[in-house]
Amino acid sequence: MSDTAQGTSRRYGTRPTMKDVAARAGVGLKTVSRVVNGEAGVTPDTERRVQEAITALGFRRNDSARILRKGRTASIGLVLEDLADPFYGPLSRAVEEVARAHGALLINGSSAEDPAREQELVLALCARRVDGLVVIPAGDDHRYLEPEIAAGVATVFVDRPAGRIDADTVLSDSFGGAREAVAHLIAHGHRRIGFIGDQPRIHTASERLRGYRAAMAAAGLPVEESWVAPGSTAPERVRAAAAAMLEGPSPVTALFAGNNRVTVTAVRVLRELPRPVALVGFDDFELADLVRPAITVVAQDAAQLGRTAAGLLFRRLDGVDDPPRRVELPTRLIARGSGELAPVG
Repeated sequence: MSDTAQGTSRRYGTRPTMKDVAARAGVGLKTVSRVVNGEAGVTPDTERRVQEAITALGFRRNDSARILRKGRTASIGLVLEDLADPFYGPLSRAVEEVARAHGALLINGSSAEDPAREQELVLALCARRVDGLVVIPAGDDHRYLEPEIAAGVATVFVDRPAGRIDADTVLSDSFGGAREAVAHLIAHGHRRIGFIGDQPRIHTASERLRGYRAAMAAAGLPVEESWVAPGSTAPERVRAAAAAMLEGPSPVTALFAGNNRVTVTAVRVLRELPRPVALVGFDDFELADLVRPAITVVAQDAAQLGRTAAGLLFRRLDGVDDPPRRVELPTRLIARGSGELAPVG
């Protein structure tokens, strides 16, 4: 019969200690320590009693003190923008795989695109003595991290650069990818192309807008400000922005969507129109190849972003002390049909 069935109250939040194991097995603390750490000097009968006590109590070795004596906690933190965004799934998994290969545990959390929440989460992870951080920044001032970095917390920024500090950074070529997307639409005959993007304060959003303008300028095409709509990616805002561009006497004949959330809403809007409108989205997304027409996208390698960032992090943890590096990964245009529609009207 279990201790709980016998009426022993269970206190959640408390864990059995080696002292509890020693008392149950009728041995000393040093004997328990030897069994737990696989050391010699314990008779088979005594080891059996200790193992039975460990199983009965549900004891688990506390690695914290042992690891801290080595100066490392074998854990790293990952701060994402939004855990629900499918873009971050492969990135997070890649960071975790690299961490696991180095014997480290990954702890992650979401800033919800809030700079104050980002800072709170980052400093909470530092207070828990993580060895390093991979951060997708929400804010544009990271001087609050300077004391932590000086104290030895390795830090790498991914997807967006750090603000007002020098640090390792891994990015996708948002500017080049956006320029290629819009040039692709221009090559298929479009002259009135709308851009719907994320908040302009976000580095990736501003770079994609810059790429859009650069492609239009390179083709000698004017950009009417009514064709440009940065802002929230909330579906109602994106829907209203798209509707405004698609109405009137000179509607746009193509849309460039600044990220996967904008693209998904744009697909829903365009399905309601009686005429075809070309669409290219930045970021690939699940089922993009199954809708009709399938969605042409500029794809980032989110997993490679994560792997590269984590690799830089563990490089720092291994003692490499060269100047901060900036790595920019290429994007890839995947033509599937929606970006190849000819202009109508």
